[in-house]
Amino acid sequence: MRLSQLFFTTLRDDPSDAEMPSHRLLTRAGYVRQLGAGLYSLLPLGFRVTQRVEQVIREEINAIGGQEMEMPVNHPADLWRESGRYDAIGNEMVRFKDRAGRDMVIAMTHEEVVADLLRDIVKSYRQLPLIVYHFQTKFRDEPRSRGGLIRVREFVMKDSYSCDRDEAGLDAAYWAHHGAYTRIFERLGLDAIPVSSDVGMMGGSLAHEFMVLNPYGEDRLVLCEACGYAANQQVAPTTAPEPPADDELPVEEVATPDTTTIDALARFLGIDASRTAKAAFFVTGDGRFVVAIVRGDYDVNETKLVNAIKATGGLRPAQVEEITARGMQPGYGSPIGARDAVVVVDSLAARSRNLVAGANKPGVHLRNVNVPRDYTPDVITDIASVREGDPCPQCGGTVILRNGIEVGNIFKLGTKYTEALGAEYLGEDGERHPIVMGSYGIGLGRNVACVVEAHHDDKGIAWPAEVAPYAAHLVALGGNRDPHVVEVADRLHDAAKAAGDRHEILYDDRDESPGVKFTDAELLGMPWILTVSPRSLAAGGVEVTNRATGEKQVRAVDDVEAFLTGRVPTPA
Repeated sequence: MRLSQLFFTTLRDDPSDAEMPSHRLLTRAGYVRQLGAGLYSLLPLGFRVTQRVEQVIREEINAIGGQEMEMPVNHPADLWRESGRYDAIGNEMVRFKDRAGRDMVIAMTHEEVVADLLRDIVKSYRQLPLIVYHFQTKFRDEPRSRGGLIRVREFVMKDSYSCDRDEAGLDAAYWAHHGAYTRIFERLGLDAIPVSSDVGMMGGSLAHEFMVLNPYGEDRLVLCEACGYAANQQVAPTTAPEPPADDELPVEEVATPDTTTIDALARFLGIDASRTAKAAFFVTGDGRFVVAIVRGDYDVNETKLVNAIKATGGLRPAQVEEITARGMQPGYGSPIGARDAVVVVDSLAARSRNLVAGANKPGVHLRNVNVPRDYTPDVITDIASVREGDPCPQCGGTVILRNGIEVGNIFKLGTKYTEALGAEYLGEDGERHPIVMGSYGIGLGRNVACVVEAHHDDKGIAWPAEVAPYAAHLVALGGNRDPHVVEVADRLHDAAKAAGDRHEILYDDRDESPGVKFTDAELLGMPWILTVSPRSLAAGGVEVTNRATGEKQVRAVDDVEAFLTGRVPTPA
């Protein structure tokens, strides 16, 4: 591809809202352009990278028996009503009516469609097991898009679905996908860690996310370097040391002016935060008011809380007037005397004696509050977020917390969708059984961004060969003023083009200065930069630069041509 004909342009300055290197570099180098919040066009370079990523995924899913297909983006809402997710999912799912007035949704995922196909096509156990998958556009109306391609509203995802006779078959398909994902991310040049995760809106009995560590990541990971334990903080169990078994003391009021935070309260009373009770107030999507209590040295884990009370539609923070209407005081709140509220207490807080809690009066707290003597929770369970330094739940060592970006996920769905939609098969026993499903997703754009996060320097991108849009970047210096340079450069370009798409190179044939050409070559990031100039030809051929390492050497033109046509693996 001649650069003079490529539909792209580079930018001199970073986008004003770009925080992450991938956002900055993919935009500056002309791989993507933003259309709106969370909406991006893939320009030809960006589309080629995405195609490379897609092909890696396709090869590995095919290798475990996947059959590629395609399902629609727009779905009849009745399918989602059958599964129960139409009302359970909030505003992130786009709902609309078609011209005939039928309720429709824009696909967030395709479990319902697969279950619908299964009930139509699969009749007998002889048709199982099977794995189907597709690459399809998804739309999720994210409240805050960020990070370029990391968190967008419209994206292409590979979603595959395993369909089995029983749990043993699901288990085999689940771990087959786990292995395929490991190979996919290795080929993409990503160091992805599988971590236990919440099943979320997907439902089911087991889930893993594949995470790459990144300081900009929105997920918080709990890791143990001693035993390899890894889990999303959303689901990691809290294993704090057992609190002292003190005798319960009488409750007493204490004046605590201007102490609306745990830190301020602990300083004022001269105690550790672990001797306090922290109250947080929420309203569920189905309208319930929730008071969540954790020990003051911990934070409420909203995912655990949602799961503990089966909060349909998630949670939102309660407003001041909603809190006071139930007899509680923001900044000085506790469940003591509260009304019309679901009270959920963390199990560690419930076992901790004589905590300082709010008195539901401005400027006043209560000493020596104990559960269940002083108030009766509706639920006692683990709703606290693990802290760095807590004991590992697996080996007892010390955990660390790191930020991560999710690059893939796998779910054991079981029969959640097939039972709801009546997707059954006739078994060998002559009985009808629900088909057992798994669901497995990888977002293409997010993986492209994460590859850039892992492979860049201060000059630009340094693509791994597996996903680079072109095998090499050919720079011709001297332009039309040196016919020999043009002859050699054209020869290399034409030979690579004739060898097929995987060998094609990007040929900078523009009449630009060497500085501009080299700057763009380093920014665009092909694995090899091939420079043809009067100086390189006088030295014996083509200057070959490894983009990732910066190593340079001059190679004979024939040797470089052998690389570009696939006869040797590298030009070095």
